[in-house]
Amino acid sequence: MRAAAGRPPRRRRQVLATLSRLGTVIAAGLALSGCQMSLLNAKGPIGADEANILVVASIIMLAIIVPTMVVTLVFAWWFRASNTKARYRPDWAFSGKIELVVWSVPFLTIVFLGGIAWIGAHRLDPAVPLDSDKKTLVVQVVSLDWKWLFLYPEQQVASVNELVVPAGTPVQFILTSSSVWNSFFVPRLGSMIYTMRGMTSQLNLMADREDTLHGLSTHFSGDGFSDMHFPVRAVSDGAFAAWVQGARGGPVLDTASYTELAKQSIADAPRTFGSVEPDLFRRIVDQTIPKGPGPAQGADNGAPPNVKPKGGS
Repeated sequence: MRAAAGRPPRRRRQVLATLSRLGTVIAAGLALSGCQMSLLNAKGPIGADEANILVVASIIMLAIIVPTMVVTLVFAWWFRASNTKARYRPDWAFSGKIELVVWSVPFLTIVFLGGIAWIGAHRLDPAVPLDSDKKTLVVQVVSLDWKWLFLYPEQQVASVNELVVPAGTPVQFILTSSSVWNSFFVPRLGSMIYTMRGMTSQLNLMADREDTLHGLSTHFSGDGFSDMHFPVRAVSDGAFAAWVQGARGGPVLDTASYTELAKQSIADAPRTFGSVEPDLFRRIVDQTIPKGPGPAQGADNGAPPNVKPKGGS
């Protein structure tokens, strides 16, 4: 009887410990709720739709997790040793109602999450142009070691490590790589997409208001990977026209200057080019221009590749 009498406090301590952990998680969630989370603080229609999918999927999963945690605590409390009202059924083996719940809930969860993923995958296809009354701006993107090159074919200007777009205007990105496999991502605008040498990928995004956002690479590509980030300035139509006009005062981006630009370097300051050699982007894709150096090959003795930039910085 003394051993039995000693069980309730231990059970209560276990329940209190579980409640304490749950309280810690909730407190952390409340503390983080004040943070500016990029993925949920979308600045464009694609990003907003993706944030909605994330929220809906999270709610569906919480609809399973929260009741499960509550029922676990209720069971632990109800079937405590000191509760004489709880029925002791050592020979219990099957319940059709429990089986129905245990199998139907995961099935419905898969159906709901699968439906959301299927609809979202088709609706948010990165290659599908966005509906708008404004003409789509085309930006050609080249990932280099370790910097980003943005070509504006209609405006005949280019920029390095800075992307400027007019707010409220759809932007079609046509992307490639001059070196190794990379990725292009502006979290608050929407989808991430890979860049690969010798081919192009397409991404359609739009900033719905003026703001300065953050773009980055999310695929490791060598020593300078962590510095492959760039500001994305969504400006008014007038400010964009003024920026283009100012960029035209920069140097020419031709084969020679591009070859120099493609050399490995880290944390390059943003700069612009006033004109671009015709068909430069097509030649980069077709690899008729020497490709970027990329990480060096390993030595014959099996030493790891040397990915230091040629400048040594």
